[in-house]
Amino acid sequence: MAKFLPKIALPKWMGTSYDLVSVWRNVDVVLLIAVFLQSVIGTLTVYSATRQRLINQGFDQYVYVQRQVLFVIVGAVITFIVMAVGHDWIRERAVFWFISTSLLLVLVLVYGAVTRGARLAFDLGPISLQPAELMKVAVLILIAAYTADAAYDKIDYHQFSVSLLILGFPVLLILLQPDLGSATVVVAGVAGVLLMAGAKRRYIALISGLTIVSAVAVALAGVVDRYQLRRIDAFLNQDSTEKDLQQIVLQVRFAKRAVASGGFFGKGYLQGPLTNGAFIPVQFSDFPFSAIGEQFGMIGGFVVLAIFGVILWRLWMISRLARTRFDQLLISGVFSLMLFQIFQNIGMTLGLTPVSGLPLPFISYGGSHLVSSAMMVGLAQSIYMRRLR
Repeated sequence: MAKFLPKIALPKWMGTSYDLVSVWRNVDVVLLIAVFLQSVIGTLTVYSATRQRLINQGFDQYVYVQRQVLFVIVGAVITFIVMAVGHDWIRERAVFWFISTSLLLVLVLVYGAVTRGARLAFDLGPISLQPAELMKVAVLILIAAYTADAAYDKIDYHQFSVSLLILGFPVLLILLQPDLGSATVVVAGVAGVLLMAGAKRRYIALISGLTIVSAVAVALAGVVDRYQLRRIDAFLNQDSTEKDLQQIVLQVRFAKRAVASGGFFGKGYLQGPLTNGAFIPVQFSDFPFSAIGEQFGMIGGFVVLAIFGVILWRLWMISRLARTRFDQLLISGVFSLMLFQIFQNIGMTLGLTPVSGLPLPFISYGGSHLVSSAMMVGLAQSIYMRRLR
């Protein structure tokens, strides 16, 4: 039937014209369905984790879930815009995206709203904008574009060093906010790009070592807020009764208890005592997996993990089907970033990793991370759609 449909060329500002129908019929439907299902689960989770808290405080119980629905809609629009303009058009402007996002990171250090001693986002009234989330995408695009131009299949030390310089600037700005979680996930994504680009193992070890040294130096310099450093203490001493650690220790303890008390089938939607009792601070953004575990049990947790598995599997397959070296490197970075972020968020819920504040992709409350995740999905779809051109 597609041959009978009209041929629609995109406007020139979107790049080279092509048969729009022939491209859009190659959409990865499985990936879109998996992301949609995870977004629905996320919306339901946000409502369940905020409903009783808002009622107790005398606010509209639908405030957060309405915003989350709006964020999902905006994310969907951005995904389709990225799919339409194409990843090649975005690649041509990689330096512009990187410089623009870096400027936002600088400005947020001055004009950002202060939350627990950190300037992470611009306060725009009912919503906030977190530049670090946008930088996750911008730095992947720029480094993938740079390393894709290597003369050989493996990048040399010079190209690796330049990549480190590109990465180091935004990571330093993010550490100055300070936001250790976002800094580590950016490094994880770039590490995936460099590994696929053929960087030697000692190069990867170097980037890991530099990241650790930089984080320690920033901490010793007093830039990192003491609260964030105490998260590491809380992770190493999860049974501590020290008063200074109680706020962090208790939220992890209640998160683990919520998951464990859900049993096999869970206590039912909106029936979780710990979730309804608001025992877990910022559960809707930092610990959504605990709400899922308490209400839907092991079955619900398995479903969420299975959907994430499908998303990562499709990203892996798209990287193997990629048409160009840039396409392959970019998707490798997206895969590494999402895998690390999923592991880190669920890991801190189960007490396996330190509390970092990293959101769970497509599920946690928040517009900035949903937009950045939507961009990455759009880039993956664009690469898949144009693989046969």
